[in-house]
Amino acid sequence: MEALYQKFSQAEFDAEGNFTGFSLHYEEDFNFAYDVVDEIARNEPEKTALIWCDENGGEKKLSFREISELSNRAANYFLHQGIHKGDKVLMMLKRHYEYWYLHMALHKIGAVSVPATYMLQAHDIQYRIQTAKIRAVICADDEKLCEKVRQAAGKIKLYTVRQKQKGFICLDEIYQVSDQLERISTKVTDPMLMYFTSGTTGEPKMVVHDYTYALAHIVTAKYWQCVRENGLHLSVADTGWAKASWGKLYGQWLCGCAIMVYEFEHFHPEKMMQVLEKYQVTSFCAPPTLFRLLAKNGIRPEAFASVEHVSTAGEALQEEIIRLFYEKTGLEIMEGFGQSETALIIGNFKGCHPRRGSMGKPNPLYHVMLINPDGNPAGIGEQGEIVIDTRGHMPEGLCHGYEQNAEANARYWTGTIFHTGDMAYYDEDGYYYYIGRMDDVIKSSGYRIGPFEIESVLIQHKAVLECAVTGVPDAERGQLVKATVVLRSGYVPDDALREELKEFARKQLANYKYPRVITFAEDLPKTPSGKICYQKIRDADQGT
Repeated sequence: MEALYQKFSQAEFDAEGNFTGFSLHYEEDFNFAYDVVDEIARNEPEKTALIWCDENGGEKKLSFREISELSNRAANYFLHQGIHKGDKVLMMLKRHYEYWYLHMALHKIGAVSVPATYMLQAHDIQYRIQTAKIRAVICADDEKLCEKVRQAAGKIKLYTVRQKQKGFICLDEIYQVSDQLERISTKVTDPMLMYFTSGTTGEPKMVVHDYTYALAHIVTAKYWQCVRENGLHLSVADTGWAKASWGKLYGQWLCGCAIMVYEFEHFHPEKMMQVLEKYQVTSFCAPPTLFRLLAKNGIRPEAFASVEHVSTAGEALQEEIIRLFYEKTGLEIMEGFGQSETALIIGNFKGCHPRRGSMGKPNPLYHVMLINPDGNPAGIGEQGEIVIDTRGHMPEGLCHGYEQNAEANARYWTGTIFHTGDMAYYDEDGYYYYIGRMDDVIKSSGYRIGPFEIESVLIQHKAVLECAVTGVPDAERGQLVKATVVLRSGYVPDDALREELKEFARKQLANYKYPRVITFAEDLPKTPSGKICYQKIRDADQGT
C-alpha cells in the first residue's frame, strides 16, 4: 500500500531538486481519523502506529488496528457520556500513549480537541475552561495535575486514564464498550483542534484549526522532517504543544511512518540518546534548547547511528551548536519555522542545500513575504516581518483568526495578510534568517538589533549554557543591549567573567551590538512550550 500522503497531495521540484510546488486535494467530508487511521487499519492492520516507553522501563506498542478499535470504543463511550459534535474537550495527557486514540475518538465524533500542557497552574486551567467553554477534561494519571484540575474545573466532567482519581471517571471503562462505530458526518471545514498560544505577553489566544490542518502537515513530515515509510520518528514534545501535531501524529501517519514516544518528567541527554539507540529511531526532531543541552553535555555518535535526518523548530538555533552536532554525528540539523497558528511556514526542505543559521525557504503551500514597517516588501538583506498573503484563498493549515479576540484579529490580520509578528531577512538565494519577535527587537542608537545574533556569539563561550538578550532603557541610546546568562557548572558568576564575556562578544560583533550589561541567572523564564520568555526578563528589569 502506498503512503496516503500521495493520495491527498502533489509536490513539484525543479531541475536542481528544490521543492517548488505543493497542492492538496480532498473530499468535503475528509476526517483524518476515518480517512487515514481507519484506512491504514483496513489495509495493513498490524502496521506499527506507535511505540511508547517511559523512563521507568515501561513499554507499549500499538498497531493501526488497535488505534482504530480503541478510538471507536472511546468515541462510543463519549457519545454515551453526552459529548457530541462541536463540544470542546481539554486534553492534559502529558506523553501518555492514551492521547493518540482518545484524540482520534474526538475527531470521529466531531468534538474539538483542546490540548494543553500539564505544566499549567490551576488559574491557567480555569482560564481555558471558561474562555473556551470546555465541556470535559481528560487528564493524565498524575495526582498533582488532577488536583489542579479539580480546583479549576467546577462542575464539568472529568476523566483520567489508568487509575481512578477523586472526582474523575477512569477511562478504562471504554474497554467494555463496542469497537464498532458508524461513521459520523463531519465537514473538512468543521473545527477539529484548538490551541491556546504561548502567551509571552497578555493572556493566551485561542487558535482553531479545521480538518485540513492534518493534511497541511504532509509538508512538515515528508519534505522537512523527511520521515519515511515504515520508519520511526521521534519528536520531543509534550502533547499539549502544537509541536506534537507537527511531529507526533498527522504528517507522520500520512507518510506511513510510526511514531516514537518517550515519556519523561525531566530531560536527561543520555536517557534520550539511549532511547534513540535502543529503538533504532530513523528521524529525530527536537527544540533548540534540547540540542544545546546535548551539545553541552556530550553527544554519543553511536546513539545516532540509525538516525537519517534531524530537524528543529521553535526558536532559532545557534550555528555553533549545529556545527558541534555535525562534527559528532555527521548529521546536519535542518531548521524550520512556524507557529501554533500555522503548519510549517519556512524550512530547509528535502533536496535543498541547507545553509547553517538559515530557517530555509518558504513552504510552497503559503505565499510568504517580508514586509518593512511601512508595509512595503523588504529587499535582499533588509529586515522585515514574516507575513503570509492569502490572496483571497485561505491555505490549508492556517487558522482563520483568533476566537473571541477582536483586538488580536485586528493586529495580526490586515486584509488578506496574516502577520506572524516575527522578523527575518533573506539572502540573494532566497534563504531566510531569523531575527526575533518584533516585540523583542532592541532599538539602540538608531539601530534595530535582533537578539539571536548576539546570543549566537555568547553561546560559543565555554562558560555559557544558555543566554537571552534584551534591551534595557538608557537615556543616551534609547536602549542598551543586555545579556542574561546561565552558566555551565563549574563557573563562578563574578565580575571577571562578566568582563570576559563582554570582551568575547565585542571581538565578534559590531560595536553597537555587543552587550553593555551582563547579568547571571540560575535559569531563564520559559513559556509552557519551552521558548524563552523575553517579556518576563524585561518586566523584571523594569520592576513590573
